[in-house]
Amino acid sequence: MRLNHPQRVMLFALIISVLLLITKFIAYNLTSSTLILSDAAESIINVFAGSFALFSIYLAARPKDKNHPYGHGKIEFFAIGMEGILILIAGILILIKAIYSFFSVTYLMNLQTGAILIACTGVVNYIVGLYLIREGKKADSITLGADGEHLKSDALSSIAAVAGLAIINLTNLFWLDSLLAVFVSSYVMYTGFKLLRKSVAGLMDETDFKTIKSVISILNNNRQPSWIDLHNLRIQKYGSDLHVDCHLTLPYYYTLAQVHDEVQAVENLVKSETNTHAELFIHSDPCLPACCNYCQVSDCEVRQEEFRNKIEWTVDKLIVNKKHFDAQDERF
Repeated sequence: MRLNHPQRVMLFALIISVLLLITKFIAYNLTSSTLILSDAAESIINVFAGSFALFSIYLAARPKDKNHPYGHGKIEFFAIGMEGILILIAGILILIKAIYSFFSVTYLMNLQTGAILIACTGVVNYIVGLYLIREGKKADSITLGADGEHLKSDALSSIAAVAGLAIINLTNLFWLDSLLAVFVSSYVMYTGFKLLRKSVAGLMDETDFKTIKSVISILNNNRQPSWIDLHNLRIQKYGSDLHVDCHLTLPYYYTLAQVHDEVQAVENLVKSETNTHAELFIHSDPCLPACCNYCQVSDCEVRQEEFRNKIEWTVDKLIVNKKHFDAQDERF
């Protein structure tokens, strides 16, 4: 099976995660530190999450079929949700272990060696995390980006663990090991919650205002006089694919062929400017006399009212499922 670029990137990150996991458990065996164990526990999640992420990227790349007419891209939201849940579980387990350690005597050893090993894993995780985020933006893959953010958070928890080990080594206050593990667990759980929140938002088709603003900017910058108005704009993401719905108001006297050409022009514009696979469903509306005051068709022979003001296309106006009848008082 030949892997595409996102799949190769994810496989590389997964192999690195396995190697770092082994390194962290070596550090734990050398030191018996709860702080290092908490860091190693998160790396276990990295491996499981990375494996599922790799599968989800593979599945998301499959073409549409009769059972999945919109493709398989939604699996990426499910993948980051699973990763979020696993991270939350890891945080809870770290917290339980840290609390238990408060009431048990633990003798820490080889703290300097353990700190060096954990520091190395933190640096590697941070570099790989940045790499995944960069490649995720290039490939428009939320799974790569989410895994990159997870690795960055893992790196930060490793740095915190190193700082804690250094303090413990200087002060011999071994109870700090458990206390710092509590803080690490809190950060881990917060990271898991953010990923879970992002997953639910995607699966529920929550409005992605960043993407909508980008599409509206493209339309505004290339707006044609015949595109009298636009409303009921909705955008969904299926993996890296965009699904765009909108209503486009055109001159009522246009022939069916002219309407088709204008709709095709909007579709081609969005596809070319977003540099991604986009699928548009555009409902064409005929103009009404109430549209004349903001219609920019200069040679219209049936105009019933002089042009007064151009309606600026903004997010607040375009996502509403109502025609814009007055440009002055902005009634919808």
